[in-house]
Amino acid sequence: MSAAPRGLYVVMGVAGAGKTHIGAAFAHAIGVEFVDGDSYHPPTNVAKMSSGVPLTDEDRQGWLRTLAALLRQARDAGTGLVLTCSALKRSYRDLLRAESGAPGLRFVFLRGDRDLIAARLAGRRVHFWPASLLDSQFDALEEPSSDEEAWVCDVAQSPETIVAELVTRARV
Repeated sequence: MSAAPRGLYVVMGVAGAGKTHIGAAFAHAIGVEFVDGDSYHPPTNVAKMSSGVPLTDEDRQGWLRTLAALLRQARDAGTGLVLTCSALKRSYRDLLRAESGAPGLRFVFLRGDRDLIAARLAGRRVHFWPASLLDSQFDALEEPSSDEEAWVCDVAQSPETIVAELVTRARV
């Protein structure tokens, strides 16, 4: 068996797509650290989202730079990292690429149907993010284009299937 990959991955998509569940399982499977990007939102962002107000591009800038710094640290240490971040817009992904300085940064896009994701959010019990913001996420979403070479996963599949697919791709 080949050695575990030490790549840098951003698991992205709208809220409720399964970023945390899939990201944590993927990180465990390939033996790298997992970081839930939501835990790095400043209190002002959390308060805004908790009250049902979508974040602006300006609100996200400091948060994205913090996440880029985490990617840069993992790159410098050669440890690998799986990080979750909605990364809804190309400009956000471009910022993460540029400021992390990680040429091999790979985005994993968890694509899902709005109704499926809405049903998942309705079943969530512990999260500061209200389901009422889902439409704003889909409105802002710019799916990765072919030149971004993101790995696209259909969240209608089981998390186990998705993680197994990601592990296979990471080992190639």
